[in-house]
Amino acid sequence: MLQRDLLIQAVKAIRTQPLRAALIILAMSIGVAAVNVLTALGDSARRYVVHEFESLGTHLVIVLPGRNETTGGHPPLFGETPRDLTLDDAAALFRSRQVAAIAPVSIGSAPVSVAGLERETNIMGSTHSLLRVRHLAMAQGVFLPEAEADKEMPVCVIGKKIADELFARRKAVGEWLRINDRRFRVVGVLAKEGQSIGTGFDELVIVPVASAQALFDSHSLFRILIEAHSEAAMHKAVDEVRAIIKLRHEGEDDVTIITQDSVVNTFDKILTALTLTVAGIAAVSLAVAGVLVMNVMLVSVSQRTAEIGLLKALGATRGQLLRWFLGEAALLSLAGALCGSLLGRIGIEALQWWFPNFPVALPAWAMLAALAVALATGLVFGVMPARKAAALEPVAALSRR
Repeated sequence: MLQRDLLIQAVKAIRTQPLRAALIILAMSIGVAAVNVLTALGDSARRYVVHEFESLGTHLVIVLPGRNETTGGHPPLFGETPRDLTLDDAAALFRSRQVAAIAPVSIGSAPVSVAGLERETNIMGSTHSLLRVRHLAMAQGVFLPEAEADKEMPVCVIGKKIADELFARRKAVGEWLRINDRRFRVVGVLAKEGQSIGTGFDELVIVPVASAQALFDSHSLFRILIEAHSEAAMHKAVDEVRAIIKLRHEGEDDVTIITQDSVVNTFDKILTALTLTVAGIAAVSLAVAGVLVMNVMLVSVSQRTAEIGLLKALGATRGQLLRWFLGEAALLSLAGALCGSLLGRIGIEALQWWFPNFPVALPAWAMLAALAVALATGLVFGVMPARKAAALEPVAALSRR
């Protein structure tokens, strides 16, 4: 028997049992579709989080007050720390030649009002360098003016949503708004940013850092954002920044320094492992489909015993029968894998339609891997029925008519 003949016989055998073939294809397609959809979700979540951190800035170094080892957890966002970061600390960091720009950040919450309209929102205090360090874009006007960090100025930059709510029918730039009991002139409106690692720039009001400290009667900084000259300079800057702060804080190493690439790499590894784990869990359904393939093929061998005996009596070899049944299993698995890929694509498109702001896409390697695993599953679980068929004796098989 030629390979072409074996393939034709396998197709004919599948067509004689359409219900069983349909069940195998359905089981395999569900497994492949589940793997594709879950892998797409996991990989898309990884790429989304990595992109969010990369959008924070270029060669970014973040300095936070307090050591995470002192509390056994993450650095505190608010509350008591061993020693506060100050504007003088931020200015001192320019001693490092690796530093290109520094943006001290102060955070608070206060009511913002314009002509009887009022809402509570977050107030961020910073300097002109924040525009560069955080890669912000302006929709209208300009950003905070360049000035000394300790200089108070009654100007502010507002987010897109704040502008739409408080200045719905007029241009915001040049108007006054009140924060607590102080008035600030709007000099610019940020372009629509959305959420960026928990910071909603669309609902943010940015004022000079000295003005923010006066507003909240606090001289401490929430954090210091640093942009290094290059990736190599970023790693050198970490050591130099730590040494400068330690010298200013009486020899105490009481800050936490985070680099952008370390955060990106950590999340990339975590979410990659999570994606593979979820895909592995979904692949269990392929094993279930493989068991179904084996059971159906064993039943098929039992029902076709006489046919197998006749083929062996006519000269069919053990290897030819083995390839015949393995080809049948491979065709069923391949058909199921292709249908599963189509179902998975439909599921991914549906998710993209329901969640347009979250890009869902299946990487090419995942689709090829799902097809390969489905085909391999069918072949592995088809070995036992194929060996059983190939091991039948012609006379004994024919006598079972």
